[in-house]
Amino acid sequence: MNVLVDLDGTLTDSRPGIVACIQHALGTLGYAVPEASALVKYVGPPLHAAFRELLPDHDDAYAHRALAAYRERFTAIGMFENSVYAGIPPALELLRNRGARLFVATSKPRVFAQRILDHFELKNYFDAVYGSELDGRLTDKVDLIAYVLSSAQLQPTHTTMVGDRLHDVVGAIKNGVRPVGVLWGYGSREELLSAGAATLLNAPSELGHLAFNDAP
Repeated sequence: MNVLVDLDGTLTDSRPGIVACIQHALGTLGYAVPEASALVKYVGPPLHAAFRELLPDHDDAYAHRALAAYRERFTAIGMFENSVYAGIPPALELLRNRGARLFVATSKPRVFAQRILDHFELKNYFDAVYGSELDGRLTDKVDLIAYVLSSAQLQPTHTTMVGDRLHDVVGAIKNGVRPVGVLWGYGSREELLSAGAATLLNAPSELGHLAFNDAP
């Protein structure tokens, strides 16, 4: 059984750092800075699209400027304003002991994901870490999961995608992979079910007991 696992909102609670970096980017560009509660919905999905939504009166190049300002703070401190959800390490250990191959599949740039996993001592649980590139490639979960399946030579019908947002679910379904949603992250039950999640997990401890179902 192969298990692809999202990072933000699934393995770690990255909300504080991501929200602070979005606020930093908007302030750097001279925009009024929204309250943190108004920005939580942007934790998880690709950030370029988030800045296009937050800056609707500007073009794509302006969104790239915002993303560059975001990354200045994120690289320095934002990626570590973060914490591993309680119960994640033993759940990953149990999955591996049950014979699962584990892969990170995140829309976050791969270079940042690797540093975060190293920092929180999670990297050794995974066969490989997959993420987007700094130039924007593979930010879409459909494309990313397709790339993981091809690169790691995984059979979709023997693979499960675990994540907290609709993008994880849609990406899995489009690739014939079983979609499993988690409720401790940033997406709601309604969001995940509406997107087509086959199963919902209520707590990280349930991740370790994930059913090894060969049906997508």
